[in-house]
Amino acid sequence: MRTRILGLFLTIFCLMTGCQAENLGDPTHDEIKEQPYTYVRHTPQLAGGSEYAHRIPQPLSLADLHQKYKSNFILSGPPHKREIALTFDDAPDTYFTPQVLDALKKMNVKATFFIVGNRAEKHPEIVRRMVREGHAIGNHSYNHANFNKLSDAAFRAQIKKTDEILEKLIGYRPVIVRPPYGNVTEGQIKWLISQKKKIINWNVDSLDWKNLTAEQVSTNVLSGIRPGSIVLQHSAGGKGEDLTGTVQAIPTIIKKLRADGVRFVTVPELLEIDNRSPQ
Repeated sequence: MRTRILGLFLTIFCLMTGCQAENLGDPTHDEIKEQPYTYVRHTPQLAGGSEYAHRIPQPLSLADLHQKYKSNFILSGPPHKREIALTFDDAPDTYFTPQVLDALKKMNVKATFFIVGNRAEKHPEIVRRMVREGHAIGNHSYNHANFNKLSDAAFRAQIKKTDEILEKLIGYRPVIVRPPYGNVTEGQIKWLISQKKKIINWNVDSLDWKNLTAEQVSTNVLSGIRPGSIVLQHSAGGKGEDLTGTVQAIPTIIKKLRADGVRFVTVPELLEIDNRSPQ
């Protein structure tokens, strides 16, 4: 009753004084609730957009993931030693991989090969040669799938199947893993850590997959080298990829870096880890 009397009094007061409704302030909560769309249309929009547009969680970048998981998602080795690791992806094939192995053998350098499982099944003798000649072996998935596009089950199968193949060939499951294209999600990193794995990317990219000349490959590698560098190259490729420049650049890269007092080591040696999985 009191509310009605007060409301009537205010109405009469406004009629007598000529006050306008907008001078009474913003709409009440109940008024907004009853006429939400009318209120929104008369309210200035947020310049930066809605909260929803900006508060949706975004996946971490590879750089962010490296910062968050430095001990397990690795781009380079210790910066205090004049050592670097040459690494070669996508092996084995029967054309470029033997040439890379021949060049490394001639220069007496041990490197690290990240192996694709279905290629190891096809050319097991080349993987065995790598081990005989002192090179380190890493898991590079079963068929070079892009991990970012895989379900959890499919991703884990890529790692497990390749581990099983390598164990039959070389007697152990490697600790080191390199995701194809360098792509990996946070959830995948967490699972690999639970499996006692180390994710190895790189901080020097030869870009040799672009069918570069030996001079171009050498320049890309030598211009980015610093103590502890992990160098990405390829010893096999996809359809149409010519790695002749990679093979021809190997002696030049090794000679120039040796002249500067650089020592060549495998990734496990660079990181001082045991590459044999405890599982």
